[in-house]
Amino acid sequence: MGDDSEWMKLPTDQKCEHKIWKARLNGYEEALKLFQKIEDEKSSEWGKYLGLVKKFVTDSNAVAQLKGLEAALVFIENAHVAGKTTGEVVSGVVGKVFNQPKARAKELGSDICLMYIEIEKAEVVQDELIKGLDNKNPKIVVTCIETLRKALCEFGSKIITLKPVVKVLPKLFESREKAVRDEAKLLAVEIYRWIRDALRAPLQNINSVQLKELEEEWVKLPTAAPKQTRFLRSQQDLKAKFEQQQAAGGDEADGDDDDEAEVAQVDPYELLEAVEILSKLPKDFYEKIEAKKWQERKEALEAVETLTKNPKLENGDYGDLVRALKKVIGKDANVMLVAMAAKCLAGLAAGLRKKFGTYAGLVVPTILEKFKEKKPQVVQALQEAIDAVFLTTTLQNISEDVLSVMDNKNPSIKQQASLFLARSFRHCTPSTLPKSVLKPFCAAFLKQVNDSAPEVRDAAFEALGTAMKVVGEKAVNPFLTDVDKLKLDKIKECADKVELAGKKGGGGGGEKKEKPAAKAPPAVEAPAKQSGPPKKAPPAKAAGPPKKGKPASAPSAKSKKAPDTKEIVETELSPEVCEEKAAAVLPATCMQLLDSANWKERLASMEEFQRAVEQMDKSEMPCQALVKMLAKKPGWKETNFQVMQMKLHIVGLIAQKGSFSKTSALVVLDGLVDKIGDVKCGSKAKEALTAIGEACCLPWTAEQVVSLAFAQKNPKNQAETLNWLANAMKEFGFAGINVKAFINNVKTALAATNPAVRTSAITLLGVMYLYMGAPLRMFFEDEKPALLSQIDAEFEKMQGQSPPAPIRGTKRAAPDEEGDAAEEEVDSGAGDIMDLLPRTDISDKITSDMVSKISDKNWKIRKEGLDEVATVISEAKFIQASIGELPLALKGRLSDSNKLLVQQTLSILQQIATAMGPSLKQHVKNLGIPVVTVLGDSKPNVRAAALSTLNTWVEQTGMKEWLEGEDLSEELKKENPFLRQELLGWLAEKLPTLRTVPADLMLCVPHLYTCLEDRSGDVRKKAQDALPFFMMHLGYEKMIKAAGKLKPASKDQVVGMLEKARAVMPAKPEVPVKAAASKPASSAPAAKPASAPARNQSPSEDFSEPEPKPDTKKAKPAGPAAKKGVVGKKPPVKAGAKDEEDRSGPIFILVPNGKEQRIKEEKTLKILKWNFITPRDEYVEQLKTQMSTCLPKWLQDELFHFDFQRHVKAIGAMIEHMEPECEAVIGCLDLILKWFTLRFFDTNTSVLMKALEFLKLLFTMLSRKNYQLNDYEASSFIPYLILKVGESKDGVRKDVRAILTMLCKVYAASKVFPLLMEGTKSKNSKQRSECLEELGCLIENFGMNVCQPTPAKALKDIAVHIGDRDTTVRNAALNTVLAAYNACGDQVFKLIGNLSEKEMSMLEERIKRSAKKAPAASAKQERPQREPPANPSATFLRKPAQEEVPNKLKIMYRTYRIQARAQNAHLEQSTPSIPKEFQLDLDVFENNHTCASDIPDLVQHKLDEVLEPVMIPERKIRSVSPHFDDIHNSTASTINFVISQVASGDINTSIQALAQIDEVLRQADKAEAMSGHIDQFLIATFMQLRLIYNTHMADDRLDKKDIFKLYSCIIGNMLSLFSMESLAREASMGVLKDLMHGLITLMLDSRVEDIEDGQQLIRSVNLLVVRVLEKSDQTNILSALLVLLQDSLISTAGSPMFSELVMKCLWRMIRFLPQTINSINLDRILLDVHNFMKVFPKEKLKQLKSDVPHRTLKTLLHTLCRLTGAKILDHMSMIENRNESELEAHLRRVVKHSANLSGLKSDKSSEKGALRSDDKMIKAKVSDILSEIFKKIGSKENTKEGLTELYEYKQKYSDADLEPFLRNTSQFFQSYVERGLRMIESEREGKGRIQPSTGVIPQHSTDSYLPGSSTVPVSNNGEDMNAAAYYERLKILRKRRGLENSTPEEDRPPLSSLRPSVASSTDMLHSKLSQLKESREHFQQEQSHSHSPTRSSSPASNLDDLKKRLERIKSNRQ
Repeated sequence: MGDDSEWMKLPTDQKCEHKIWKARLNGYEEALKLFQKIEDEKSSEWGKYLGLVKKFVTDSNAVAQLKGLEAALVFIENAHVAGKTTGEVVSGVVGKVFNQPKARAKELGSDICLMYIEIEKAEVVQDELIKGLDNKNPKIVVTCIETLRKALCEFGSKIITLKPVVKVLPKLFESREKAVRDEAKLLAVEIYRWIRDALRAPLQNINSVQLKELEEEWVKLPTAAPKQTRFLRSQQDLKAKFEQQQAAGGDEADGDDDDEAEVAQVDPYELLEAVEILSKLPKDFYEKIEAKKWQERKEALEAVETLTKNPKLENGDYGDLVRALKKVIGKDANVMLVAMAAKCLAGLAAGLRKKFGTYAGLVVPTILEKFKEKKPQVVQALQEAIDAVFLTTTLQNISEDVLSVMDNKNPSIKQQASLFLARSFRHCTPSTLPKSVLKPFCAAFLKQVNDSAPEVRDAAFEALGTAMKVVGEKAVNPFLTDVDKLKLDKIKECADKVELAGKKGGGGGGEKKEKPAAKAPPAVEAPAKQSGPPKKAPPAKAAGPPKKGKPASAPSAKSKKAPDTKEIVETELSPEVCEEKAAAVLPATCMQLLDSANWKERLASMEEFQRAVEQMDKSEMPCQALVKMLAKKPGWKETNFQVMQMKLHIVGLIAQKGSFSKTSALVVLDGLVDKIGDVKCGSKAKEALTAIGEACCLPWTAEQVVSLAFAQKNPKNQAETLNWLANAMKEFGFAGINVKAFINNVKTALAATNPAVRTSAITLLGVMYLYMGAPLRMFFEDEKPALLSQIDAEFEKMQGQSPPAPIRGTKRAAPDEEGDAAEEEVDSGAGDIMDLLPRTDISDKITSDMVSKISDKNWKIRKEGLDEVATVISEAKFIQASIGELPLALKGRLSDSNKLLVQQTLSILQQIATAMGPSLKQHVKNLGIPVVTVLGDSKPNVRAAALSTLNTWVEQTGMKEWLEGEDLSEELKKENPFLRQELLGWLAEKLPTLRTVPADLMLCVPHLYTCLEDRSGDVRKKAQDALPFFMMHLGYEKMIKAAGKLKPASKDQVVGMLEKARAVMPAKPEVPVKAAASKPASSAPAAKPASAPARNQSPSEDFSEPEPKPDTKKAKPAGPAAKKGVVGKKPPVKAGAKDEEDRSGPIFILVPNGKEQRIKEEKTLKILKWNFITPRDEYVEQLKTQMSTCLPKWLQDELFHFDFQRHVKAIGAMIEHMEPECEAVIGCLDLILKWFTLRFFDTNTSVLMKALEFLKLLFTMLSRKNYQLNDYEASSFIPYLILKVGESKDGVRKDVRAILTMLCKVYAASKVFPLLMEGTKSKNSKQRSECLEELGCLIENFGMNVCQPTPAKALKDIAVHIGDRDTTVRNAALNTVLAAYNACGDQVFKLIGNLSEKEMSMLEERIKRSAKKAPAASAKQERPQREPPANPSATFLRKPAQEEVPNKLKIMYRTYRIQARAQNAHLEQSTPSIPKEFQLDLDVFENNHTCASDIPDLVQHKLDEVLEPVMIPERKIRSVSPHFDDIHNSTASTINFVISQVASGDINTSIQALAQIDEVLRQADKAEAMSGHIDQFLIATFMQLRLIYNTHMADDRLDKKDIFKLYSCIIGNMLSLFSMESLAREASMGVLKDLMHGLITLMLDSRVEDIEDGQQLIRSVNLLVVRVLEKSDQTNILSALLVLLQDSLISTAGSPMFSELVMKCLWRMIRFLPQTINSINLDRILLDVHNFMKVFPKEKLKQLKSDVPHRTLKTLLHTLCRLTGAKILDHMSMIENRNESELEAHLRRVVKHSANLSGLKSDKSSEKGALRSDDKMIKAKVSDILSEIFKKIGSKENTKEGLTELYEYKQKYSDADLEPFLRNTSQFFQSYVERGLRMIESEREGKGRIQPSTGVIPQHSTDSYLPGSSTVPVSNNGEDMNAAAYYERLKILRKRRGLENSTPEEDRPPLSSLRPSVASSTDMLHSKLSQLKESREHFQQEQSHSHSPTRSSSPASNLDDLKKRLERIKSNRQ
């Protein structure tokens, strides 16, 4: 009891799963009571037991289980969630309950199953029960069968799917257990009750005894159809009806009808198992069928006949078999075999059904031709065959084949074709037999009713009667206008006799047929009497929808005017009758004077005639009689124009007022046409023709008039007829016009000699083009080029115009007739025009030889065959549908192993599609579906070609044919991932455009679900994309029902996806919308809906004028009718007007709380979160759906159009409407931004640029409105914008950067920061660097607080990029960290974490450089004002557009851009009272906002990659702090602005700016204001220099004087600037480097010589270079020159003169070192030298062509060592790994050597002794040196090096004695050495003679490092020697060599010729190597004369020189 008390306390649900059975029993009892109490089916209590219900039914204890079953039953009956448990519970019932001995348990189990069926889970239950039939326990099997029987008995065959049950029945009859067999028998009887004889075929193979027993049972069954007695929850209305019937005693009538319908739905074919017969064919079948002996052929056919008797055949490739049978039918002489082959075909068609449709087109022509056979058994077999084939295809597909034999000479063929059509019509409905299909058949039948053969006539009557029975008299009558009454009666008689398929009789039975077959209203059967609208509206409804998919054909005029049928068939009256009738209505005098000889009397008679006609009533007016009176003599030959005008006017009146028939019209038309060209009567004739056109319909009238006009030769009449017709078409519209008839006449007119006729014809073509569009031109492609160009010009005029709304021809039509007219007009679309084209029958050209070639084993021959086919098609241009055996041959090539042939075949199929037009439909099954198979090819290019082919086909055929049948589902079934993803993608694209789809689409759903779980991600994605579109057509319920058959795991997943798809499921395209889309918008009240059927009006085209309001109102009542398919004249007018309003009205629609709702839906995951790598289709569709409420339809169409030009137009429209509709724009801002993110993934630049233009305007507007983006909007836009910051195109990057700048005004910078951080993770280096620079800007502008999530985390991530392999990224990262350093100081080192030594040194270097401009720190506290700091390195902005600009320069650019940005801010907000310190007209600048346009102009220049101009950023408005000094602000902004103008692309703008700056620089008191702007000014200057060099100089259009003037201004400004040392020293190293680069490039520009005074310009540049070298910060300039030299040596593209001139500048700097050494930062210089030596180690430096760089570097280092001594080694603090540095080793050697020599120099008292001892020492060293050199020469490896050293030694010591060393060597060695020295000498002399191109400084190699010629001569005490002394020495030497400057030897003066004081000291640089070598002796002799007097007597200097030479030799050896 203790245990009991424990579980008694537990809650019910826990008791139910307790381990003690009593506890469970108690729990089940409590649960049962609880379930009965809960009233709310959705109560949360039910959820607790969801997982327990299975345990209820599977309890191991029998007693507890019984109670559990009862509880479960109540649960299932009442719980809303019970359906979720179906699978597991029913499975448990089958396994654990049906095997119980207790009958009660089984009964409850069975009830549970039935209850699940009641709650809509029939399929799951049925599946579980059928699985139970395989159980080994017979008890379970028996109970399962019994349950199935009960279910069927109660719920009926609609709920219980019989096919799977019938499938297992035969197996149950074979069971060993009698109980099972007995129960199966009962089940079979029950099934028979529901489907009757359909069960016989599946059970035909069971035991004969059992079958006999069944037959006996079946006979006993009542004949009354069974009824459903238990109903689903969704069928409660049926249940109520059933209960009422039961209560009323069972009124069976309605039930019977329903039941009959139900029985009809069960197709025995569906219950059968398909049999595979292809593999069972005899192996030698194809040989035997070709055998000569007919017996062998018979054997082969007998084998096939046996196989085809199987009622259902497995799908496969039956092409070869069909071809073989076709050949027998067509060519076999033995009629018995023909009959057998026909039976085989019939069997195949019956067994394959729709799957045989592929081959229908192949066999129908052959069978029809074979009807010429007379033997009844053959004819019967052929009839059976063709009837069976018809059921597999559609009448449309075979219509052309049948029509082609309708006028065959053989009457038997004609008879059988008509009989075949009569039989076929019986299977049709009004929807499957539309007018467009029926019309050509009726025309053929009408010919046959007059045939001489009675059997042909009878067959034609029968066919027409059947057609009348099917579609009704009203539909057929228009085609029977010319049939006399007798024949018409016979047709009606035949119609009465006809019994339609599946009907027991005619008459009333016809109405029943409609329900299951066509679902069309029964009123279709109503006879076509002239009844009112209510009766006629339903037929229009029925006939409306089917129009969409059928092939169009141009309806004739006769078919247009159904209401006028009575008048059209008016019989012609005799003259007597006419006179009698006319006399009854006309005054007697009028009648008498009609033919009077006096014209006045005739005129009076006409006036009376007119009055009488005006007063007559329509019903009384005898039109024919009256017009015949008018035609009475003189009739139309009337000579008096007044009388004739009256006559013509009266004709018009009669036509308008009376019931004017075509018979009457024919009386007058000839006369009217004769007068149409008359000057006086022409207008009246035209009016009369128009009136007749309105009375008899324009198409007929026009056809008659044109043929009459061209039957005569009067060109005036012809021209005016064409003019009238052109005008009439505009007034009446184009509906029903017989284009073909006019085309021939127009061609005649175009060939006319009279120009007026040709002009009129071309005008008419222009009007026709409005309606027909481009296809019209195809008719005239063969015309002469001159004429064709005139036609094209006319078409061009009409391009883009809308056809005018028709204003005539509709006034008398009742609404129902309008509906018909509209239908006909829908038919006459572009497809009709294609049908009118003359088509060639190419079947004869498709020879058997060609077909065999295509199938050949050799691929080359196959290709040959395909080429021939392509040629045939291209020559034919337009072809008929009959293409012989080509389809099957091409089908074989689609699976060719050679992919090139597959692609060629696909291109041929595209050709065929274009050439064949709409008739292509019949080839969809046999050629189109195989193209779908090609989508599974592994090669993407083949798949793309297949997709393109598919789309081309669908354009011609529509989608209906593709979706019908099982073909697509069979393709989707194939487990090929490529096929599946391509096919699903294609369906997802096509399905949304369809209004209706065939029910067969449902067959694809199971395979779609399989694809949702496919292994391939692409397949799954495509399946998910397609899901909403399947659901759109099939409905959610059907899709969910289909998912019920899946396994539980799959089902849950699929159901979830279905729920998501349901949320995004688009709406079906509506009928009226579709109608409007295919027609031009029309505005006139009487507009016809299809006035322009041939032209699809694009939304972007212009609409006509808005319709007046009253008409719009009138149009509204017609709306519902239009939706049903009765497209009247009003609704389209309304639609057109509405579209027009949409275009002109607002385009952004404000939906209250729309955005909030979208945010909510995204948060709850009801819609997809906008997050993707590339946009998938589901995102696009979701956006489209969301936008539908916020934007008008036309704009949405533009935005989601595939053509990018539409996008550009749409963005343009949005830009126009943005400002006026800003509130609505903000309302749908999230959607707008999302749409623009899609455009970021487009490749089209024009769309992208337009999009960025819109976004800039958008963010400007948002900023103005103080709107702040929410996170939802920002997260769906900014990450995608950041992607574009790495774009390769400069223009795009510029705009993106501008937008990012604006973003911070509308979205918190701290939130933008993390998004930019994400951007730095990109693989795109441009994006990384740009994002880093943006981050730098944010830190610069907003401080460290902007760094998210924390400054430490952010800076660590930024610092990672310092080690990036891309230079721009490294620099950007360093600059960003530097910005942080400027914001928070040394704390930044803690924040960035650990960096590698190398990265840390780079950072420290950057910080040190920035620290040089310390005053900038004072501006730090003013950060919000964005004042440009003086230090360029510490400032940030996005990087420039150029990617290849040297890195240091980029730092300078940023300064420039920041200053420009700040300047813009100041400029926008500065006050009007600006102090004019610099005499600049600031008011002009203030007000002239166009000035900014000069700056971005720089982007336009295509400059070379190094010398590109910098793009100046867009203006940015920032608030300026109130604490900022106003005067300083305005001054800075003014200077900034003027400096920005210096870089302008416009020469005059730049000159003006330079002039203003020069004015400032020339005034000492104001010049200081330039401080802080020097770098900026220099950057702008060298940018302008680059611009001139790259662009202006190359532009021949520019005046060179302007360029010279600009150069002069630049150089003048620079000279002024560099004359002020305080300003000049502000120039930073990077800027100086680029400035020197620009100046040297200018000096080397040979084009400058062409400018007048070019020489003077070069001299000025020389002077400027000297100034720059003197006045700049010496550290910066020396560093800049070293870096510039390094860059110039690396670059192979540059001129060698460039590096030569850089070295000249360095030599000059070295010369100044003694004076400037104290002001130089030696640490930096040594770092630069170290970097130089890293790039150019000693060995590499020696390998250069010239040794001057090597000597220059050594001279610099030697001079530095000499000036600083050993202290130099203390200045290497900035060099990493000093020990490894080549520089340190070199410096140590030099310092050591200097120390050794210093003792000698200090011993002045014993100079001579010292000299002697030195001489000894030197001699000893000389011996050592020469020994070493000769050793090198003697070794194989170092011979060349040794010779070079020997040559250099001889040059230095010309008196050196080599004799001792050569004495002991061989003669060969001596001559080798001499020869080697001569070669080196000749080489070096050759180099020395090359003169520079500009003559600035000669290129030479000089021993400038020897004391005698060094640019830095050194005296004993280390001081500089007098420059004048050197000048004198050099002068003597130059005189001796004939080089004195008495005549100008060079084109240009030396570098500093404009500075006399400097010229003498630099002239020495002009000596050549050869001159120095030859004059060495003289030079040494003259030394004593050339030195100053104080030094001339000092021999120590010579000693010093010798020591220095030795030192150099030693260093060279090292």
